[in-house]
Amino acid sequence: MNSLLRLFDFGQSYWIDNLSRKMIVSGELKRRIDQEGLRGMTSNPSIFNKAISKSNDYDNHIRQLLQQGYDTIKIFEELAVKDVQDACDLFRPIYEESQGVDGYVSLEVSPYLARHTQGTIEEARRLFKMVNRPNCFIKIPGTVEGLPAIEQMLYEGVNVNVTLLFSVERYEAVAKTYIKALERRLVEGKDLASVASVASFFVSRMDVLVDQLLSHRLLPGDPKNDSSLPQQLMGKIAVANAKMAYQSFKKIFHTPRWKRLQKKGARVQRPLWASTSTKTPGYSDVMYVEPLIGEHTVNTMPEETISAFADHGKLQSQAVEKNIAEARHALRSLKKLGIPLEYVTWQLENEGIQKFIEPFNELLKSINAKKQELVATK
Repeated sequence: MNSLLRLFDFGQSYWIDNLSRKMIVSGELKRRIDQEGLRGMTSNPSIFNKAISKSNDYDNHIRQLLQQGYDTIKIFEELAVKDVQDACDLFRPIYEESQGVDGYVSLEVSPYLARHTQGTIEEARRLFKMVNRPNCFIKIPGTVEGLPAIEQMLYEGVNVNVTLLFSVERYEAVAKTYIKALERRLVEGKDLASVASVASFFVSRMDVLVDQLLSHRLLPGDPKNDSSLPQQLMGKIAVANAKMAYQSFKKIFHTPRWKRLQKKGARVQRPLWASTSTKTPGYSDVMYVEPLIGEHTVNTMPEETISAFADHGKLQSQAVEKNIAEARHALRSLKKLGIPLEYVTWQLENEGIQKFIEPFNELLKSINAKKQELVATK
């Protein structure tokens, strides 16, 4: 049995960071669920842009929507909702068997709403209603402006995948927001077991930025570079930061405040490791999977990382709790070098929003191009 199939025995579910109509229609998604242990799926504007712009799989649907007079945004929503609904239906047995722990498919609100609380609330509520599946997650950025929207949606019973988390402090705020929403439901006698959430903590992007900043502290040709502190920290900060977030997870979800909710049927908000593909040449292609294996966690991986881990990934029980002292030391050393982590995470959050806005714009351009092409063909 390969490492991928055994991940679940170590307390971690793996989800795929991809979604396309071709995966659904061809039977690929069902095969991955039935034979490869896949337990969930996430999507984002970049994923939908690739699926729609680089295939003809959506042409007939777009043609039908054009005939109904839908504009570009509405066409995108209808295409995305259809894919998410079909994927949710394929994952429904996992959702039922796990009693609502796994089997989710995520759909993101517009990236333009990352700094708009009320707009996020309205769109999240509308999209969740459109999908109309209990195993759908609505992705909401964990920005300062997103926190009230996250609380309100969870209070209303909308499942939320909180995305774009980079700092431990923001992760803690998100976890406490989840608890506060459940407490509001409890006061009003509402069910707690039916509400689900994950907190998506982004990993590899941090090393990309921090390594760049560390390289500014190296001198070309300096023979001491190999043993210098900046060199030693390269490729170490992202995992160290994620491990600190897991320590916060354990602390928050073992308090008397949480235990009270748990007795009423509430489930923990699992940390989800996102952005786990290796982006730096020369680094291990499973470096953001192996050290973050742990109970009550999810790792959402792109296809190439899934294949790599299935081929040569190594399993270690509660790897996410190993070398905690070294992780703390690495983060302290980074600060000593004049690289405050709070500045790094601030930049990553804003870059992350932009990285979703750009493909979203490209996606709308692709749909417009499809519209013109189909009208011309007709």
